[in-house]
Amino acid sequence: MHISVAGKQIDLSDALKHRVSAHLDRISEKYFGQAMEARVTFSRARSFFTCDINLHATRGLTLRGEGEAADAHSAFDDAAEHIARRLRRYHRKATNHGHLKVRQQVPEIGRGYVLRPGMTEPPAAAEDEDAALPPAGPYATIIAEHPTEIPALSVSEAVMRLDLADSQIQLFRNTKTDTINVLYRRPDGNIGWLDPSLRQAS
Repeated sequence: MHISVAGKQIDLSDALKHRVSAHLDRISEKYFGQAMEARVTFSRARSFFTCDINLHATRGLTLRGEGEAADAHSAFDDAAEHIARRLRRYHRKATNHGHLKVRQQVPEIGRGYVLRPGMTEPPAAAEDEDAALPPAGPYATIIAEHPTEIPALSVSEAVMRLDLADSQIQLFRNTKTDTINVLYRRPDGNIGWLDPSLRQAS
């Protein structure tokens, strides 16, 4: 597994880099056999260190852990434990010699956009209904675009990926309904599920 360890405006010792690589290799071997790559970034804010781990386990499955502590070693331990705790939660789903089972089919590719908000409300209507309205400006401007993978998953698999990646949203094609679904984290801590295939009974 390729592992990159970097510091933002801080120097990292070779001992810390070696410890990080060895620890992530053990996690990778235990749960996946061999993960693809990992990126570990350390930074410092005032009196504490932060560590951000992004572990690309298999295609379509990324795990993320964050930690902070008074020293870099402890910050890494905190971030790694966040990942390990999530993996233990799903380890009962493991098959194939104890490794976490993940769908490996090639996902479909959509296109994602980054928008910059423009006008917050439409132009006010003129008093004379026959009078011409001023031209409406854009409500948002596209400032970037990028390909986005849309995996085919069951709802339970999508929940697992949302949790393992510690992300706010998971877009997927529901394997049961063959429709695009969205999971998202609600402010109350629960997970919301949007499924356009569901119809309210009349």
